[in-house]
Amino acid sequence: MRVGLIGCGLVGRKRAAAVAATGHHLAVVYDRDPAAAAALAASSGATVARNATALVAEPLDAVIVATAHDALPLLARQAMEAGKHVLLEKPAGRRAAEVLPVAEAARRLGRIAKVGFNHRFHPALQQAHGIVAGGGLGPLLHIRGRYGHGGRPGYEQEWRCQPEISGGGELLDQGSHLIDLARWFMGDLTLEYAATPSLFWPAAVEDNAFLALRARGGGMAWLHAGWTEWKNLFSLEICGRDGKLAVDGLGGSYGTEKLTHYRMLPQMGPPETTSWEYPFPDTSWELEFANFAAAIAGHGLACGDIEDAVALHRITDQAYGRDTP
Repeated sequence: MRVGLIGCGLVGRKRAAAVAATGHHLAVVYDRDPAAAAALAASSGATVARNATALVAEPLDAVIVATAHDALPLLARQAMEAGKHVLLEKPAGRRAAEVLPVAEAARRLGRIAKVGFNHRFHPALQQAHGIVAGGGLGPLLHIRGRYGHGGRPGYEQEWRCQPEISGGGELLDQGSHLIDLARWFMGDLTLEYAATPSLFWPAAVEDNAFLALRARGGGMAWLHAGWTEWKNLFSLEICGRDGKLAVDGLGGSYGTEKLTHYRMLPQMGPPETTSWEYPFPDTSWELEFANFAAAIAGHGLACGDIEDAVALHRITDQAYGRDTP
């Protein structure tokens, strides 16, 4: 495929690398920072568009939108109206009212609108999902998820802490991944409780988010995302009638990615325990783009799409006390 990229920051560069690694061609890029666009173009062999409108008018199969939250929905819709399939970063916008028109456009135009829920493609989470889908835990009872980092000096001045750009703080940042993963394993969820305090960072958005969510079958998910984890943390525990899975780490500063399967024995007591570690580099970006490309080619569905983003925002809007359409 010929691919265009809007947004050449850290995430945009990861997306560009995934395009190349999966055998596709990054043809054109754009960023509001000309130097960022020029640097990525020089390293990838792409050309630089004069603006986003010009980029989506290029002869492309797909467009990746890797911008701040406020720009995601409009750019995604423009790309689809121009005939392109779209991979836009999570959480796809600032609130449900912005994301719903993207979902409507995707349905109306017959486009794939994949959202960047790349955590679904980490190997430990892929294997865990396969175990659950295969009945290895029996009916699910509850999920506990924790995710966080500690920021950096001046974090409160960055765009993620500006609600007019981000739409919210840690709930929409790392919390959106936890909510998406909980939905991926448990299905549709409704909000039972939410607290979004600012405990450390002097910002206009929350630096911690605590959620209790209920599944249709009665199972619960308890999630905590925080910008006050002074040692980076990722932990997802999935408990079923017949056992438990624990995913710890995501590689890099979060520690080696690991999956542990605790099988409950008929006599109960200490479980049968099996563990796997994944010390290799993070391939989730490549696997996610491959899934996007396969969906465009008609080989299966996009795993984590715009409808999942709408469901995410219905939960986060309610957690923030916003009206949800």
